[in-house]
Amino acid sequence: MSASALCASELAIAADTLQAPQPFEANYRLEVRGWPGATITHRLSNEGNHWLSDMSFSIAVARGQEFSRFSLNDDEPHALLYSSSYSVLGVGDSYQLSDREIPTLDRQTALFELSRRAGHEDCTQQAPCDIEFVDHKGRDEHFQYYVTEPSTISVPAGDFEALNVSLMDAEKPDRVLNISFHPDWPGLILSAVYEKEGRRETRLTLTQFTPNGGATP
Repeated sequence: MSASALCASELAIAADTLQAPQPFEANYRLEVRGWPGATITHRLSNEGNHWLSDMSFSIAVARGQEFSRFSLNDDEPHALLYSSSYSVLGVGDSYQLSDREIPTLDRQTALFELSRRAGHEDCTQQAPCDIEFVDHKGRDEHFQYYVTEPSTISVPAGDFEALNVSLMDAEKPDRVLNISFHPDWPGLILSAVYEKEGRRETRLTLTQFTPNGGATP
């Protein structure tokens, strides 16, 4: 993208106010090919001067958690702390990144920001937008995304208006993550399907939604 086009895109976003975060708790049904199903709990909560996005799951043979603390300064997210841990059959590891180790965004903050910005930018399949973040070990990740037509989708938690986004690894174009966000609740996933070489590997579906201090969408 040229400097002038990038500047124009940023001005357009600034003119179109992004949705403010609202605290919530959600449950998702996680289905991974070859693994038993699991429930993921997702919380977005305000902690005064910053926000906490926390996802965790536990099944008989595995458990995991990932959370991020981030602030919003002039409507821009700034990662403050990222932590993740996992265990499979009692064997696992944990990782933690400070703000100095996160030059862009961490995964949780990137998910939140993607849900806010998608639909406010001119991102098409022919001219996708870029999003950069670091993985759980602090390694740079470069993804591209575009927005498809909005729709109404039905999930176990109910019927919702959906903002639909296709996210692709810039280095592995055969891997696509199709995510449906609620346009008014940043970070809230309605459904997500991860495909590799055209085959579905993972599905995430919203099964329960509890707003905290806001109206149910």
